[in-house]
Amino acid sequence: MEALRQFASELAAQGLLSDSFNYSFLVNALICAFLIGPLLGALGTLVIAKRLAFFSEAVGHGALTGIAIGILLGEPPTNPLIGLFCFCMIFALLLHYVRNRTQVPYDTLVGVFLAVALALGAALLMYVARKINIHLLENVLFGSILTVNDQDIFRLGVITIAIMVLMLPTFNRMLLTCLSPELAKVRGIRTTGYDYLFVVMITLITIASVKIIGAVLVGALLLIPAATARLISNNIGQFVRRSALISTIACVFGTLLPMELDLPIPSGAAIILLAATMFLGATGYRIVKTG
Repeated sequence: MEALRQFASELAAQGLLSDSFNYSFLVNALICAFLIGPLLGALGTLVIAKRLAFFSEAVGHGALTGIAIGILLGEPPTNPLIGLFCFCMIFALLLHYVRNRTQVPYDTLVGVFLAVALALGAALLMYVARKINIHLLENVLFGSILTVNDQDIFRLGVITIAIMVLMLPTFNRMLLTCLSPELAKVRGIRTTGYDYLFVVMITLITIASVKIIGAVLVGALLLIPAATARLISNNIGQFVRRSALISTIACVFGTLLPMELDLPIPSGAAIILLAATMFLGATGYRIVKTG
């Protein structure tokens, strides 16, 4: 990381980049943007295809409870990773297990789990309120890509590699189980196994994204780029590539623009607003094209 930061600083000194690149936190943020952007965009296409928009929201909000549990168990308030990881993974897998074993509609089940997780998180936070800075909760909900450090980048890199190893060889089969589960079963694909694999990947990227763009906004960044790409794509290949590109553009320029233009906008909010602007543009294009 240090070599990249020095390289960016040298380019800034030569006038090839703006003075903002002298700040190491901006280089750290851009590294995270290039890691997380394509991943969220690609996974977002599966979220759209499976119509699980509220699932990622529920896992993101469950992170609040995971952080409270981690602090109660003695983890540092600034980085309660074990509590966060364990709770979010159990929450997501249990939700999916109950869905497969009952006839309760999925959106209803997600609403029940989400309400329980938020209530449990609110109760536990009462016990840890004296141990933590209240701004920590603000960072959990809305994130701050400009505050990531080398440890965060390393963790994000490991999770990115893990998800890529899981996703690349299985993406086509997973997409088929999303679009047509019956056809997938006819072709001998174990749809239940791929459903759980999808749940694990969404949970991992949500955990990695909490500090960067926040629990509230991670669900939005999973949905908006994929929804935008769907409006301007004619086939599955375009859908996936354009979703990854739109998500990366939103992450990179949502980080850069507030710094370069001196705008008083948090980076997480800027990323989502930029993605939403592209969605509105794609919607207008679609309306004009279809008459």
